[in-house]
Amino acid sequence: MVDAKHEGRTFEGIGAVSAGASSRLLIDYAEPQRSEILDYLFKPNFGAGFQHLKVEIGGDVNSADGCEPSHMHTHEEENYTRGYEWWLMKEAKQRNPGILLDCLAWGAPYWVGGGEFYSQDMADYIAKFIQGAKRVHGLNIDYTGVWNEVAPDLTWIKLLRRTLDTGGLKRVKIVAADETHRRGWVIASEMLKDHDLSEAIHAVGAHYPKFESTPEAKGLGKPLWSSEDGPWHANWTSAMELARICNRNYVIGKITKTEIWSAVTSYYDNLPVPGSGIMRANTPWSGRYEVPPTVWITAHTTQFAQPGWKYLDRACVLIDGGSIVSLLSPGGEDYSVVIETMDAENPQTLSFQVEGVLGSKPLHVWRTNAKQQFAEVGVIRPRNGVFEISADAHSIYSLTTTTGQRKGTSMVPPAKPFPFPYREDFESYQAGASPRYFADQAGIFEVVKRADGLGNALRQVIAQKGIEWPGHFNPAPETFLGTSNWTDYEVSVDSLIEKAGFVSLFGRVGRIPQSLHPPNGYWLKVSENGEWQLDLVRNIKGNSQDPKTIIGSGKASFSPNQWHRVGLKFSAEVIRVLIDNKQVAEIQDATFRSGMVGIGSGWHGAQFDNLDVSSVDDVKP
Repeated sequence: MVDAKHEGRTFEGIGAVSAGASSRLLIDYAEPQRSEILDYLFKPNFGAGFQHLKVEIGGDVNSADGCEPSHMHTHEEENYTRGYEWWLMKEAKQRNPGILLDCLAWGAPYWVGGGEFYSQDMADYIAKFIQGAKRVHGLNIDYTGVWNEVAPDLTWIKLLRRTLDTGGLKRVKIVAADETHRRGWVIASEMLKDHDLSEAIHAVGAHYPKFESTPEAKGLGKPLWSSEDGPWHANWTSAMELARICNRNYVIGKITKTEIWSAVTSYYDNLPVPGSGIMRANTPWSGRYEVPPTVWITAHTTQFAQPGWKYLDRACVLIDGGSIVSLLSPGGEDYSVVIETMDAENPQTLSFQVEGVLGSKPLHVWRTNAKQQFAEVGVIRPRNGVFEISADAHSIYSLTTTTGQRKGTSMVPPAKPFPFPYREDFESYQAGASPRYFADQAGIFEVVKRADGLGNALRQVIAQKGIEWPGHFNPAPETFLGTSNWTDYEVSVDSLIEKAGFVSLFGRVGRIPQSLHPPNGYWLKVSENGEWQLDLVRNIKGNSQDPKTIIGSGKASFSPNQWHRVGLKFSAEVIRVLIDNKQVAEIQDATFRSGMVGIGSGWHGAQFDNLDVSSVDDVKP
């Protein structure tokens, strides 16, 4: 029964999470494709229409599929233009001025709290991020979290509240504690025992709650959020799971906001958790992107109800193989019903009784199934407030008294391979920029002016490993680009070691698991004294053994604070090592036949220029 007199909790929206470097390649798209992708994500009544956007507070550490840069590399330095999250928030706001903004840290720079995350330094760090968003970009961030998927320090949460308040940020609400489903609601029990803690926290957020919450959480009188959720793939099976999540999170768990990680797969496929986004856009050199069914599953809620609508609890129920949620507009003049039948085996007829004046309003019906997504399939005209709908199995329906819904369209370019040969001299960038296509996996690489005045270079700028997201370890600084399909090629780069340390050159890089060691492939490491070593790396995440095997070593003329060119030539199983354009070794190894390229260093300043990836003639050993 749809009855406006039986209102439940307030619907707070369907959101997206941009974190773990999941949006890294999106900013590298050219127009008009970049704007088209953003429209599908954030434009109301066009595509997914996300109503909430949570971004990572970059910490100069790897947070899943790469490193997001900090706004404070050191305690004294502040820069609110690094990275792409500021840009993404502005683009989202431009399309939907009402979108809610949120932020959360996965890690922190090395200087924070002397290595302690839960410190006054970290509370200040978060406050400065929010203040900088407003001062530099005109962005009002509405919420902040604590520490992603890490057990909270309850005293520190109260310290964060006081820090925000004294910093003029009383309007910013805290979401806690962003732990995974096994522990996601534990903080609710603590809040029942601690009044000050409960006052400090606006909403209880759990990750991947599997539709459920606890009686303690439901009894708090606080909003309950699935503050990270999603199926992690963009196929029809995942679309079915997303439909279950959007409905059943409320029906079963009374969860009023669901945030999806990630909004878009804009990172290389050989990185951890490939394909997490509801959209796919990770080939900016081609302009190609994909709009999978997961976009339209999201639209079945976001285009039919807005934050502030009320759930109607008598019409939010489980049915045979599915669920129903019903929502009422704030003024009571409109309502929508979302029906999912993802576990049903057969069609079923569902009957509704609509009470009051709403019972005379016609309902526009939209449907998505495996064959056809987001299609308007008819209008239902209730008689005396009664209507029926025949619902197919494995489908989702949205019924609404509103209008304006739309299935956005665009012309997507064909796929193209990563450009080859590839050359980058960094001359087209402003100082501080992250050059296109580079994916930092440890450390941070920024464009700088060369000290010798000869243009720009790329510099590794982080002096010490930061406070890592627990369980997600960082190797030495390294950044990658290219494609797994590159086979025989020469990669070379000008490099400069500042004071002391080493520089790295990678070739035929395959899978990049997040670990303490470099990725699968070949790793050339040259120290400031000229000692060099070529390692074969077979890295399997979770394997505690050192995955490196030395397949070549030697010594060349090399010195710090001077430019030297290092190179690798791959021709079938033959690998040649070059230093200052002179071949210093020829090695045979057939372990890896193709892959990306990369550069890196130790935790010190190092510069790179004139990266070149080009073809090489087959030469017999």
